[in-house]
Amino acid sequence: MIVARVMGNIWATRKEESLNGLKFLIVQPVDWDGRIAGATFVAADKIGAGAGELVLVTRGSSARRALGPNDAPIDAMVTGIIDMVEVEKSRPAMAKAEV
Repeated sequence: MIVARVMGNIWATRKEESLNGLKFLIVQPVDWDGRIAGATFVAADKIGAGAGELVLVTRGSSARRALGPNDAPIDAMVTGIIDMVEVEKSRPAMAKAEV
């Protein structure tokens, strides 16, 4: 999973039928300190995340599984809204590849 910040929404009135009912968000991967850790991308959302929130994002074929038997053409899905992140300060910083 990836920790990301929701940057905004995308509206698409015409789309593949299997995508109906999904909200689309622009998300930006971040590291444990909230610093940018990758390029923005689009993630589908069924849990109601909003702009500015930290979220957990699942990518690849696992993202599609969050929709159950629906075979929608998605490769990223918001799977959780983060309430709090706690990182032990005495540990060395994680490499960006580990985030």
